[in-house]
Amino acid sequence: MAVAAAASLTVAAPAKLNLFLHVTGRRPDGYHLLESLMVLIDLADTLRLSCRPDGRIVRTNSIDGVPPELDLAYRAAHLLRQHTKTRLGVSIALEKRIPLGAGLGGGSSDAASVLLALNRLWALDLSREELMRLGLELGADVPFFIFGSNAHVSGIGEILEPVTVPRMDVLLAIPAVNVPTVGIFAAPRLKRDHAPSNLEAFAAGFGSNDLEPVARASHPAIAAASAYLEGLPAALPRGWPDSGVRMSGSGSTVFRVIARASAVTVAGGGAFLDSRRGSPGSGPSDPMPRGQGSPAPSAGVPASPFRVIESRVLSAHPLREFVAK
Repeated sequence: MAVAAAASLTVAAPAKLNLFLHVTGRRPDGYHLLESLMVLIDLADTLRLSCRPDGRIVRTNSIDGVPPELDLAYRAAHLLRQHTKTRLGVSIALEKRIPLGAGLGGGSSDAASVLLALNRLWALDLSREELMRLGLELGADVPFFIFGSNAHVSGIGEILEPVTVPRMDVLLAIPAVNVPTVGIFAAPRLKRDHAPSNLEAFAAGFGSNDLEPVARASHPAIAAASAYLEGLPAALPRGWPDSGVRMSGSGSTVFRVIARASAVTVAGGGAFLDSRRGSPGSGPSDPMPRGQGSPAPSAGVPASPFRVIESRVLSAHPLREFVAK
């Protein structure tokens, strides 16, 4: 099916949090076996994709520290074009709001949103399962974003079971450090023998993050951000125990679950609030809200070693329906 060259889409690429993350083993090929509960949040990058009849794949804006050959969004478009043999191309503009190296899955989410959006823009009609198999070639977190809902994740990221979590908000504290995932997983002290559980074992507040001790030892800013959130008063969703402050992924972001519309105040103390609250756009191709941006610290407050973002857990990915029925 031919697609007009002017066809375009603007889509969101939401971040994720690992409510827990266990390393349960390591395969002979070196890949780590993981178990996690992953949820989508409304902090998101924005991608603008315009179809090209010339078959070229072009990134139209630069991203500091990410050349095109390392950009998962750019690589995802190339992989999909090669897999489907389409003659169409795409121009990709990426507006980053998810920090790099923060454990929020920004690059993986960008790749997933490109695969989902191009599935519609190029009229490929691929199934979710096929897109997830392609996504796994790009990274372990990519299948989760294509899966499209909060999930219990195991294996190397390819085994997913849907999970419903309570309506809740989270406070994120994001230090100004980029944590290389490869280095965390390569650390000799990393715990790699966490006993596997299963979906039935999950309860609010369950588990821990096995990567956190290694990341904290290498990056003291993570401990500082954690201490800040731990000092805030607890305001939890009904029935949710206080599981304290946890790190997401391989860091550097730490987070604390709070009740929706809680009265928690985040101000001063060397941190500042960046509001990202809202809900997805009215249509499947609408971007998620941009938030209000980062206000400057008030007079007399030192430059922040981390920023605090209030975000909301989503029930589903905004592009969940961009697959064949």
